Amino acid sequence: MNLASYRVGIDIGGTFTDFVVYEPASGRLTTYKLPSTPDDPARAVLAGLASLSGQRQIVHGSTIATNALLEHKGARSALITTRGFRDVLQIGRQQRPALYDLMADPPAPLVDRALRLEVDERVTADGLVEIALNPTQVDAYIPLLQQMGVISVAVSLLFSFLHPQHEQLIADRLRRAGFFVSASHEILPAFREFERTSTTVANAYLSPIMNRYIANLEQALSPGHTGLTERSSELRIMQSNGGSISTTEARRNGVRCVVSGPAGGVVGALRVARLALQQESSVNQPVNIITFDMGGTSTDVSLCDGDIRTTSEADIGGYPIHIPIIDIHTVGAGGGSIASVDAGGALRVGPQSAGAEPGPACYGHGDLATVTDANIVLGRPPARYFMGGRIHINESRSFHAMSVLGQALNIDARAAARGVIDIANIHMEHALRVISVERGHDPRDFTLVSFGGAGGLHAVELARRLSIRQVLISPLAATLSAFGMLSADAVKDYVQTVMLPGDTPEQTLNERFRPLLQQGLADLAAEGFDRVSGEIDLELSLDMRYQGQSYELSVPYSQEYRTAFHRAHEGAYGYSRSDAPVEIVNLRVRAIGHLEPPPLEKLPDGDLNPARALLEYNRIVLRLEEPVPFYRAELLQPGDVIAGPAIVIRDDTTILLDHADQAYVDRYMNLLVRVEPLSDS
Repeated sequence: MNLASYRVGIDIGGTFTDFVVYEPASGRLTTYKLPSTPDDPARAVLAGLASLSGQRQIVHGSTIATNALLEHKGARSALITTRGFRDVLQIGRQQRPALYDLMADPPAPLVDRALRLEVDERVTADGLVEIALNPTQVDAYIPLLQQMGVISVAVSLLFSFLHPQHEQLIADRLRRAGFFVSASHEILPAFREFERTSTTVANAYLSPIMNRYIANLEQALSPGHTGLTERSSELRIMQSNGGSISTTEARRNGVRCVVSGPAGGVVGALRVARLALQQESSVNQPVNIITFDMGGTSTDVSLCDGDIRTTSEADIGGYPIHIPIIDIHTVGAGGGSIASVDAGGALRVGPQSAGAEPGPACYGHGDLATVTDANIVLGRPPARYFMGGRIHINESRSFHAMSVLGQALNIDARAAARGVIDIANIHMEHALRVISVERGHDPRDFTLVSFGGAGGLHAVELARRLSIRQVLISPLAATLSAFGMLSADAVKDYVQTVMLPGDTPEQTLNERFRPLLQQGLADLAAEGFDRVSGEIDLELSLDMRYQGQSYELSVPYSQEYRTAFHRAHEGAYGYSRSDAPVEIVNLRVRAIGHLEPPPLEKLPDGDLNPARALLEYNRIVLRLEEPVPFYRAELLQPGDVIAGPAIVIRDDTTILLDHADQAYVDRYMNLLVRVEPLSDS
């Protein structure tokens, strides 16, 4: 990859857009935030890049695809499928998200029934053509699609992953007619008709939106635009699997970017955790962490037991997305989550957010009571130090918003604020339990890595509720998702359904893997990666199951893949059957193009006198109102120890320590907090 003057990671959040800038020549790493611009997210991006003259390599995480899917604001799309299968999107599976809710409505299909069109073709489960496709049927649909204002067409035919020629013919005709086309054999050549069709339709629905956004952004960043001839940029897009892709690929594969921002956070969290937690004598020691990313709009959590966990069975807004995605659980609880009283008189927090506009009441543009306002009323984030003093905080507006909320509950403003914090913490605690306890993991075996602008005020208390003994908070915590994007490799995932017996010879498997490997190498070579110089790694895996099972487990491909499957099944379900016949369902290849992450400076121990960082004592509300010391994090040095209760302030985040908690500053300037467990009383 070319050496640039700047390497920039950008994460657009619901409230702030985060920037991490690395200058390779000097080794300097800087971070900053700007308010997001929901009406045009690119405005905040361009404003943040305005001062960076010279060559820029940018990795950009975006909520564009996520918001378009959740808000049903994607491109007008159609679906062409095998006759008899137009309603597969409507029928779905038997699973119900609310088992006992007889009135629950499934999400509306992304394609109206009138635009789900059928063709007379049929391929058998063996990949044989039973009914050949008549191309004139496709030609006859083109005027209808144009008349209906269709922009994008998904093509998902029965068993096309075995015989893609019919889809290729349809896609070719539609592309020549000017439509964006998402063909299932290109997006997800794997079995399970509903999930394959759902993923393909989602890609058709999202890609034109991503294409327009990226095209406009690239134009604005191009040399000569608005007279900025000295600037040029190389732009990459963060995808949901924890790697980046070129803009060319992102523009036609928008579905791969649905959780790109949170994915960057997990990558960044694991990077800083490995540096902080691995012993120098054993750099390959596995690191077990739970990531806790609390931003302005939502909280995202993930579990890494040695490495990042991905899933190919994600569900976004009720729509199955069956491409590899980092296993992240999201709840609508963030600093901007709105507190309200429902019709039954109960206090609720979220999932609605005040976002960047109008934002929490303390920002001065609205009157909505939020989690941030609750923390302000309790005195925890010091108003005059908020965002380094760059954002004026109106404490009186927070008190007014909490007073109004409290009146509806017959309590005062501070009691209302404590209630808001308690409920927000309950939501986030549940999310942490979902990805740990409910999946068979003991949280006590993990370190909680807290990041996001709002995370430091809640992380230690949440760790205490789950009996987690240690919390790690990086100096980059408020912008860790953007940092993770700079640390991410280029990653491409490929899958092919094969349905082979578990005793298939390795030579046969190697032959079946070869096309996927060739595709991965070619795609990375097209982006400038060289295998000879060691820039490319290829990871092979098998999706396997016992005969008769409905779902698979993925295991690395090796000579011992059968033993690995039995072991994985034992770990996942508590039993294995080494005498039972096994099936190989899918082959998977992950092609990785390695990018050099920005280095993090390791400092020597300081003078072990944290008093140098003491700013003042202020009264805050913990269990009771009491004076606590406020420390400036930037003035701390490695080796310093801070005993709670205390507040540690950074320009872009605030960290709360309670009684008996103790924070240690390591050589990377991370705060490692030893958490006092809950007392039995």
